[in-house]
Parts: sequence; structure tokens; C-alpha cells
Amino acid sequence: MATLHETHSQVSVTKIISVFPKTLNPPKLLELSNLDRQCPLHMYLVFFYNPSPAYSSSSLDLVFTKLKAGLEETLAVWPQAAGRLEPSPTDGKLNLRCNNRGVILVQAMTNVEISGLGDLSKYNEFSEKLVYKPVLNGNFSEFPLVVAQLTRFGCGGYTVGTGISHSLFDGPAAHDFLTAWAAKSAIFKQRMEHQVELQRPVHQRGSLLDMAKFGNPRSSASAAVAIEHLYGLIMQAGRENNGEMGKNKKDEYFCTTFRVSREMIQRLKNNANLGANAAFHCSSFDVIAAHLWKARTKALSVNKEKMVCLQFAVDARNRLLPPLPKGFSGNAFVLASVTLTAKQLEEKSHRTIVEMIQNAKSRVNNDYVHAYKLGLEGPQASLPPLKELTVVSDWTRMPFHKIDFLHGQAAYASPLKPPILEVAYFLQNPADSQSIDVRVTLLSHTLDTFSSYFMTSMQ
Repeated sequence: MATLHETHSQVSVTKIISVFPKTLNPPKLLELSNLDRQCPLHMYLVFFYNPSPAYSSSSLDLVFTKLKAGLEETLAVWPQAAGRLEPSPTDGKLNLRCNNRGVILVQAMTNVEISGLGDLSKYNEFSEKLVYKPVLNGNFSEFPLVVAQLTRFGCGGYTVGTGISHSLFDGPAAHDFLTAWAAKSAIFKQRMEHQVELQRPVHQRGSLLDMAKFGNPRSSASAAVAIEHLYGLIMQAGRENNGEMGKNKKDEYFCTTFRVSREMIQRLKNNANLGANAAFHCSSFDVIAAHLWKARTKALSVNKEKMVCLQFAVDARNRLLPPLPKGFSGNAFVLASVTLTAKQLEEKSHRTIVEMIQNAKSRVNNDYVHAYKLGLEGPQASLPPLKELTVVSDWTRMPFHKIDFLHGQAAYASPLKPPILEVAYFLQNPADSQSIDVRVTLLSHTLDTFSSYFMTSMQ
């Protein structure tokens, strides 16, 4: 019997088409904000749907056709997804040309069975074959902002693999878009848009953010500390490596997932409360992020005198004055940041680290967002590998697995390797909403050490 490794290439693409909005909108240029421009690359996500009697007798072509029809309707409401990024001729900054160029939809099939992939929460290299990856070639005007691949498995199950430019949507906006597409596709069910609350999108970007009543960030305590910390880490790494940063190969990294149960989370919270004179309240995110930062830094054997940094995304939608309207479809996340030396991080209690995280969150206000936007005015470059940096992206409030493309929720919705390898994802577990799956990318030789440090305190 062939192993999964031997069948790795056995995903056969049978169709590649462009999909256009059902109703074409007049072309226009949509001004992006600096928050949109941070990462124009695709973020890839694979939805796994186990075999079901509901679609066992349906052809791949039928499923593909319904998915295409639903996408056409969705693009009529979300026309910017069918557009292209376009550099400004004056300053080179990317904006979004809504020009009805379309998105790419791919049909594929494989003899592999979903059960053969094992635990779907664990990263599997085979998943990279379940998404369509366009080649950029440096020309954003030819680069589709949305791609999707429908793959039928030998067992009769399906995957829907999506790739969405981060300049197009942040996490909540991508969730709204994919939910709308699934509802309008009506695969093996009645049309769902009246049963699912679809968010009407608001597509204004930079001009809408500029309506906020910003103060003077230079006279405010709300400086863009996340950007300052990141520049500091890059300079620190440059001094250490004499300008030879970034030579680690991506194949030296390994993605893995740790299941943190509600009991483990409670133990972490109890540890943070030790010695407290009064009740100490903290979220699951706070304690897991603090614990992850400590464990990852220790596992990577960072020099004790080096600065290490934890950064995490904060949704600014309701932190601006006035708040952004419900349905805002652009990027509204900024990074909050805390930094210490590796020695300080090791010695400080979980409670102290949690309090630092909470304080960093509280500093994200109107002026912080303004300062952050200004901090992104400079030239953007690819981030070199930085073992002193840990970034957390919290998806627990975006349950992608509940998006019903076929019949019932997905068995799992799995992100692929992030473009920035220092990123860890916090995901809601489909079987237990009170548990959190931590997907982290590590240097291969540190995996066992990290696992020991990360899991020991929660047993």
C-alpha cells in the first residue's frame, strides 16, 4: 500500500477557471490604509469536510458548479475581492483597483482518504496541495486577491482550500466573506442566507479610518511601541549576525499543534493567581500567550541578555472614536507589544507577564492606532527570522470551522504555514469550544524541548 508521502503528489487538478461577479460593478479605485498594506501576501486556510450521505452520490462537477454560482453572487456584494492591488504612480503605495478581474477557482481530486491524514488539528505537509498558490512575479496587478480549490477525496469527503490576500481582509472580514459565500452556494441544502446572519460589508478603507478623531501621537503616551520594539529586534539581530540575517531555511521549521484543554487553562489561571491579595481576573488568551512566550524563548535558548518580544494582534474596530461601522471589511488590527530581556522573562511570574499583556492591550486606543499607522509610512521589507520574536494571532473568536460550505460544519479549518514563521495561532477546537488549539512553528531541533516546557506546567 502506498504511503501518504508516496501519494503526496497525487492531487490532480481537473479545472482552473476565473469567477466574476454576477453583477459587474463600475470600476473604481479603493484607497487602502497602511494597515491594509502591511502584508499583501495570501493567508491560506483549508476546510475539511468528512464524507456524508448527503453528498455521496453527487458528482464533483455538481459541487463545483454550486460553489462557483455562490461565489459569483458573493462577489457582486464584495466586488473588491475580484479586483487587483495597484501601486500608486506617485508614492508606490498599494491601493485596490476594483476592476472585476475575477478570482481563481480550482477543481481537483485525490485518492487519499481524509482519515489517512490523521489528526486534522496537526499540520500536515499534504495540506499544501489542497490550495492553489498563484505566483506573484512582482506584479500585483496580475495577482488574484482570492483563490480557492475544491478537492474531492477518495473517501467521498471534500476540502475547500482558500487563499486570501491580507491586504484585502483581516480575520473578521475574511470570516464574513467566507460565511456569505458558503450561505449563497447552497450545496446539499437550501439556500442559507435567511438562516445565517450575513453581515453587510462596508468597503471604505483609508478614508474611513481617517475620520477618527485622532490626537497628537507625538505628545501622547500611546506611541507605536510595537513598531519600535520590532525595529529594535531587527537591529539587535543585525549586530549579532553581522548583516547575515535571514539565512535560516524555512525547511528547518516544523509546524505542530498543542491542545490546551479547559482544565489546563484553569491551572494556568490558578498559577497566575498565586499570592494574589485579591481576585485576579485574566482571559484564556492572556495566560496562554504568557506561557507560550516563556516556553518558546526558553526552548530557543535565547541569550539571557538579549531583548525578547511578544506581539499580538488587537482589533481596533471599537477602539477608535468614533468606532468603525459594523461590517468594516478592511484591516483594523494593530499589534500590541511587550518586551523584556530573556533573563527577566524567565524570572518573572506568570502573573507579572499577564499584567504586562493586559496593560499593552489597554494602551491600544485612538492615538495608538494613529501612531501605528504613521509608523508604517516607511518602506516595508520582509521580516528576517527572529527567534527573539513571538507573535500570537488569536482566531478563537472567529470559528472558521463553523462555516458550512457543504453539509454541516467542517471537521477542522486548518491554517497553513504562515508567511511569518514567528506567528502562533490560537484556534477554537471544534469538539470543545472551551479548549484552544495552539498552532506554532518551531525550529525542528527545539520541538521536544518546547513541548516539555509548554506542557509540563499544565499537567
